Amino acid sequence: MSGQTIQIDSADGRQFSAYLATPAQGSGPGLVLLQEIFGINGYMKAMADRYAEEGYVVLVPDLFWRMKPGVLLGYDEKDFAQALDYNERLDVSLAVADIAATIAALRAHPGQAGKVGAVGYCLGGRLAMLTAARTDIDCAVSYYGVGLEAYREEVDAIHCPMLFHFAGKDALCPPEVRESILTTFAGKPNIAHHVYPDCDHAFATPDRPSFDKPAAAMAYSYTLALLRKTLGPIFDFNALWEKHCYYEFATRDVDAVMPTMVAEPYVNHIPTMTGGVGHDQLKRFYKYHFVDANPADTRLIPLSRTIGADRIVDEFVFCATHDREIDWLLPGLAPTGKYFEVPMLAVVCFRGDKLYNEHIYWDQASVLVQIGVLNPEGLPIAGAQAAKKLLNESMPSNTMMPNWASSEGKPV
Repeated sequence: MSGQTIQIDSADGRQFSAYLATPAQGSGPGLVLLQEIFGINGYMKAMADRYAEEGYVVLVPDLFWRMKPGVLLGYDEKDFAQALDYNERLDVSLAVADIAATIAALRAHPGQAGKVGAVGYCLGGRLAMLTAARTDIDCAVSYYGVGLEAYREEVDAIHCPMLFHFAGKDALCPPEVRESILTTFAGKPNIAHHVYPDCDHAFATPDRPSFDKPAAAMAYSYTLALLRKTLGPIFDFNALWEKHCYYEFATRDVDAVMPTMVAEPYVNHIPTMTGGVGHDQLKRFYKYHFVDANPADTRLIPLSRTIGADRIVDEFVFCATHDREIDWLLPGLAPTGKYFEVPMLAVVCFRGDKLYNEHIYWDQASVLVQIGVLNPEGLPIAGAQAAKKLLNESMPSNTMMPNWASSEGKPV
């Protein structure tokens, strides 16, 4: 954890603690993280650090301090029972007042610049909704909030942008309750929601059995999209990606590549499962198996680039001659001297102004056909034609489909 504990003045003249995480650049929009029923535990601190990496000045207030300061609980049976007790005894109105004090402290922080948002989980998800209704927060996000139905009459007071994440199999918010809540949201363009059908409560908490990584990743991207749109900061992902690629393919300078990425990045070339997880393994991969493993005539033909709140999706054609063993693309295959062209897709995720991960996709069968190690006869596999049709959509379609002729002349 890279943050620190600070003290916040409450509205009734007392003090309570909060975990503070700040971005590397020293300043940014503010974000209040609202705890689950387990206090400011490792998960909450890790999320604060993660959002700081995204460019936010983050405060996580101790919302149980009026009962017992510094509650720190895990997820075993004993701690869960204690957490439920604190949850039942929590004075919600005083908790929202303490959140308002946290917002004021955040706005007074010298590193906070611009607007302030809130993100809450479980108990914090309920409090995020009440914060949006009762304070001047600029936006809010609720993850699987518990007990929202008891506060439906306050939804009309929510005027800032707000996002709700619901778990489809959440026994604490069953379908009929969820639908009643969603009915309350109807006709309110500032309120959005997502339902994750196969997920249970706390699907975004890695240390809990209900953790669902794909859903957590989707929810995080949706959350970040709202935060970026409402609060900022906005980074030039296009320039960052171009710089990264320049060091990879133009100067082939691994020592320049690594600083464009977060401290512990990862890369996964999906068809061959090559790349690396973490700084040292990825640098090893780049240095000995990627940068100088690319053929001398390597060329990328860009086709499209989609830039989102936290990632870029790059579509291009990779062109090269198999003049050396290409560890990452054709591992273990001796050079054939054959030229190939293959469409590729790169999904590049960012954390703040650094690359976090890359997922690279391509049709491996097409490459193997083009270098002459896979016989396409009788198989629905395209060689260089796949790339050529991507560049020229007027080329014939359905040439691999024996049944295509059977529909000739039939009504459409």
